[in-house]
Amino acid sequence: MRKLTAWVALAASALAITGCSDGSAQHGGGSGAGEQDSKSPTSAASSAAPTPRWAAVKGPPRTIPAVRGFKAADGTGWRVSKNARVVVPAGQQSPVADEARRLAADLGGLKLSWKDDARPGDVELTLSGKGKAAGENNAAPASTSDEAYTITARDTRLTLTAPTDTGIFNATRTVVQSVRASGGVPEGTVQDRPDRAQRGLLVDTARKHFSADWLEKRIREMADLKLNQLQLHFSDDQAFRIESSSHPEIVSKDHLTKDQVRHLVKLARELHITVIPEIDSPGHLGAVIDKHPELQLRSAAGVSQRGAIDISQPKAAQIVDDLLKEYAKLFAEEGVPGPRWHLGGDEYRALTVKSPGATYPQLARAATKKYGAQATVQDLTTGWLNDREKTLRKAGVQHVEAWNDGFHDSKVVTPDKDRTVAYWTGKEIGANDPAAFLKEGRRVVNLNDEYLYYVLGQPNDFTYPTGERIYKEWTPAVLRGTKPVPASLAGPDRIPGARFGVWCDLAQSQTTEQVARGIRLPLAALSQKVWDPRKPSLSWTDFKTRAATVAPAR
Repeated sequence: MRKLTAWVALAASALAITGCSDGSAQHGGGSGAGEQDSKSPTSAASSAAPTPRWAAVKGPPRTIPAVRGFKAADGTGWRVSKNARVVVPAGQQSPVADEARRLAADLGGLKLSWKDDARPGDVELTLSGKGKAAGENNAAPASTSDEAYTITARDTRLTLTAPTDTGIFNATRTVVQSVRASGGVPEGTVQDRPDRAQRGLLVDTARKHFSADWLEKRIREMADLKLNQLQLHFSDDQAFRIESSSHPEIVSKDHLTKDQVRHLVKLARELHITVIPEIDSPGHLGAVIDKHPELQLRSAAGVSQRGAIDISQPKAAQIVDDLLKEYAKLFAEEGVPGPRWHLGGDEYRALTVKSPGATYPQLARAATKKYGAQATVQDLTTGWLNDREKTLRKAGVQHVEAWNDGFHDSKVVTPDKDRTVAYWTGKEIGANDPAAFLKEGRRVVNLNDEYLYYVLGQPNDFTYPTGERIYKEWTPAVLRGTKPVPASLAGPDRIPGARFGVWCDLAQSQTTEQVARGIRLPLAALSQKVWDPRKPSLSWTDFKTRAATVAPAR
């Protein structure tokens, strides 16, 4: 676990300014692993603990995203001190025990107490919620209220309170960032919660291989920013990047092993991040078709379309279902099926021609055979995604989404009513208006390619997005282009959030290190705009300065 050595040193120097009644100018050593419990000789009773003295922490807290509410009070705030402990009154079996250990390590190795014995200088973690969500460790939040938290700095003590351990985790990130920026937490009360429930990053690992170490660093960076979703697009025309037992023949040379994936999923869960797998179909399956050329979609004239699978063939469904079932298990979290999955569904080439039925008669025949005389190729394609969704739901997946151009103008078959729209573009001919999806009652996640698409090599008029544009212009309501949908359709219940997408169309245009540097400020800006619906109070220049302090590059 990376420690805040430099920032804790600053906090220690602040103690030295005025002295400390425990005789120390810096906090003690130790680590989260070498914890001291309340039975230890070092765990003196509260009444026997001296009150530390330090230079006042100047507020409000400096964090990204900025806290939404802070009420200042008279006092010196809280700083890391020699005998400071992280206290969990509910004991080691509490769902927040892991958050306590992480915070203790992040603050340089504070000791831990598992008793109700908080004393001056300590940090206390307390769950306030009731029911299942409050009683489970790393339970998925049911709403943004589960992610809310309160931090109170009073009389040299710090108290973190939340209904769930996700809220406690968010509170710990605020504390860590505030220590980085100011050496501590100012006197007063923070009350905070996110505006949007889904806040994340998408990485195209199919076109460009990203190492497990690189992805782990991004997960930790996301956690610092209170982002909570990582979408992995690991299958496309160029490569298939995760080890497979059901179809090992399709796996590319450079790939993640299953053990690496399990580690990433486990780490993400511990940091309250959900990993969303994506196997895109029925387009973007070139890596599968390369090993199964008989499944390549061909027109009546014998012309093939790269990446498009022939969905009239039963074997096509069999292979994709094999993979879906295999990876539903792989991406399970501690035995619980992964809660989310992305079906893809975009850019199926059979639907980009003027007359799909005439160009691909085998698809037209399959449509009428399965769905009746009125069915079209659009119906067959919609049915394909519905069938893949049924496979996932049987495997325990709870929430399924697809790209906006995977929702077709089909007359007989309709997309599953609970499928979320991942809206990325409206530039194609006949594009669906995002407002139409919202009026239909669907949830729409924002991946607007005008602001949130980092496309390597900048092909097809894409330009690298800047954090400044996101910070100044974009909001979750801006789903397509630069104009927002009507406010009546843009609430958090309709547009639950957004993800920033890294796409590797020209994979060699940047190294993975350049990608990490390039997306750092856009991710910080995104985190601010999905957390707080108000116009940011900082100028862009000040926001960049803050990001360099509280969200350093990894």
